[in-house]
Amino acid sequence: MVERPRSPWADALAAFAENRGAVLALAILALIALAGIFAPFVAPHSPLDQFRDAVAAPPAFAPGGSWRFPLGTDGVGRDQLSRVLWGARISLFIGFSVAAATVLTGAALGLATAAIGGWFDGLVMRMMDIVLAVPSLVLAILIVAIVGPSLANTILAIAIVYLPRFVRVSRAAALSELSKDYVTAARAMGASKVRLMLRTVLPNATAPILVVAALGVSDAIIEAAGLGFLGLGAQPPTPEWGAMLADSRDFLRADPWMVAAPGIAILVTVLAINIAGDGLRDALDPKLRRS
Repeated sequence: MVERPRSPWADALAAFAENRGAVLALAILALIALAGIFAPFVAPHSPLDQFRDAVAAPPAFAPGGSWRFPLGTDGVGRDQLSRVLWGARISLFIGFSVAAATVLTGAALGLATAAIGGWFDGLVMRMMDIVLAVPSLVLAILIVAIVGPSLANTILAIAIVYLPRFVRVSRAAALSELSKDYVTAARAMGASKVRLMLRTVLPNATAPILVVAALGVSDAIIEAAGLGFLGLGAQPPTPEWGAMLADSRDFLRADPWMVAAPGIAILVTVLAINIAGDGLRDALDPKLRRS
């Protein structure tokens, strides 16, 4: 009996499972995501409740701390642990929303430019070059200043800022696949241009797009935190990590734990996403798997 060959995706999954660091990072990311999803059930308090009897209370492990507030409270008496847990929901929602929007739009534009070429290709790519010419945070601030600060506008601004990278990656992957023999055979069999791009080219160009999307989630979280820190992201009293950093900056010297809680949350989340993304890149690249 002839053994059926394994699919490339099965090989990639096996290769990813062998990378202990990437698996550990993915597990940490899953725990953070679950903490955010179930924040209403696991958070000890509401993120908006103010405890006037415990303003700027130290964390439980510090002198004078209490397990009533394991990570202490902020400058108006809100529980830090509860706000960090709820902030995970908001920050991850921003990151994955931006990734989804840019992947769908960027892949569509990238495939269209590769398929149509000519003036359309030149027009789209020059527009992407204009976006890339402006520093990402400056452009995001400009967009939010025009449309107004809010959570939805934060997602919109960051999606526009990071769209060019997905268009470029999608276009490059599509052009690489269009030069291969199986695409020529599909053309010879009479496949239409739309069917050729969606049914033949796109499935084989998915790997680099997925890698860029995974790493783009962490960039979006950092960008959203930057906008929140400047007061242009999620608006108070929303428990977003960047906004929490902004609220606690006046207490940096006297009560450093206020800054530490959201700062460490951003650090651990972004680091976990980047390590898992690197593992995904290595798993999806046959050359890196062989090495």
